Amino acid sequence: MAITEADSASKLAVIRRLEAVGFRAFPATHTVFDGTWAVRLTPAFPAKRLNSVNPLDPSDHARIPERVQAAERRFAEAGRSLVFRLSPLASPELVAFLDDAGFRAFDETLVMTCDLEKADFADLVDRIPIHDVQRYVAASLAVHERPASLGNGLQRILEDIAPQKAMFVRQEACGSPEAVALAINERELAGILDVAVAKSRRGHGIGRDLVRTALRHVHLRGAKTAWVQVEADNEAGLRLYRSLGFSEAYRYIYRARFETERS
Repeated sequence: MAITEADSASKLAVIRRLEAVGFRAFPATHTVFDGTWAVRLTPAFPAKRLNSVNPLDPSDHARIPERVQAAERRFAEAGRSLVFRLSPLASPELVAFLDDAGFRAFDETLVMTCDLEKADFADLVDRIPIHDVQRYVAASLAVHERPASLGNGLQRILEDIAPQKAMFVRQEACGSPEAVALAINERELAGILDVAVAKSRRGHGIGRDLVRTALRHVHLRGAKTAWVQVEADNEAGLRLYRSLGFSEAYRYIYRARFETERS
């Protein structure tokens, strides 16, 4: 079936909206714009999505070499290596330039959406999210096996989230955290982020239960559509979200000149 210009424009509009809510759901410490390139930097936390250049208009391809050099200087000043995060909103001219300049592609990620009006949460009991940011930070770092030195950076990110947030932590009988999830509700859209289950507790349905709990929570508060971001090689995560009714909206991929810390 042929894709019309109107279809293409409509899809790009959906992508722009999801990109915007994604930025607000996990805010960078510093964001500046070079044309329609959103340059995001977060010195205290290494997540790639918080430390990357994000082009937001396929028609914005003026002065690419100079702008890439300017971004590289800005990242160097912040102690970061330059990373581009390319969605379908990136111009083909920029993609070609990065190819020629030796920026390799890595960590392709799917953005998936789900119609919450069709979801069934009748079997779930209502779990109240926690309100203690420091407790959530400690649980998230433990489950993700991240160093405690990242705690202050993650705490600031959580405190800077403007939309309504709900933080969920599941604990083992001994009190150790076994799973975390973060739900961000912005009008009828809700993002489910930071989902993780401790390695020793995987394969028991804990992640599925916690994600459904978060989805039920945001649905009861008015969300009609949920979104998640899942790396393309995360087969378990993709199976989970597809089983819950999520389908692919679009993909993005990172590009850098050299190995960049995964996060």
